[in-house]
Amino acid sequence: MADEAVFEFLHMEMVAHIHREAVKDEKDQCISKLEALGFRVGQSLIERFTKECSRFKDELDTMKFLCKDFWGLVYKKQIDNLRTNHQGVYVLQDNKFKFLVQMSTGKQYMESAPKYLAFPCGMIRGALSNLGVNCIVTAEVSAMPACKFQIQIQRT
Repeated sequence: MADEAVFEFLHMEMVAHIHREAVKDEKDQCISKLEALGFRVGQSLIERFTKECSRFKDELDTMKFLCKDFWGLVYKKQIDNLRTNHQGVYVLQDNKFKFLVQMSTGKQYMESAPKYLAFPCGMIRGALSNLGVNCIVTAEVSAMPACKFQIQIQRT
């Protein structure tokens, strides 16, 4: 219980610090910095979490691991919904995303939601990168605190 609060507080302070330290011209770079931090954390965590796992048989199996095990270890709950079009696009839906639950459900907070989602997007991308999946991760909030992460696999 205490570790969850520490993680949430660390995330809030990290976002606040990066945005507070940025000059007016660098505000758009804040999201990139948070995403890069998340990428590195995701790489490290997935390395640790998959140390004793067997290889995943396919892309869908990797995504299921991400939704159940990885998300469960990081956020103490599983993803609520995983959808795919079987052409390299996956949508992960969390109906009560931990970093958005503390914010009010009013529309005025919708514009500040992206800065709190950059780190988790980077974490997902970093985790998948270490599993050999090159992708683009975006987040969308249509109603607080629900969040959808869209993962688009980059085929080479």
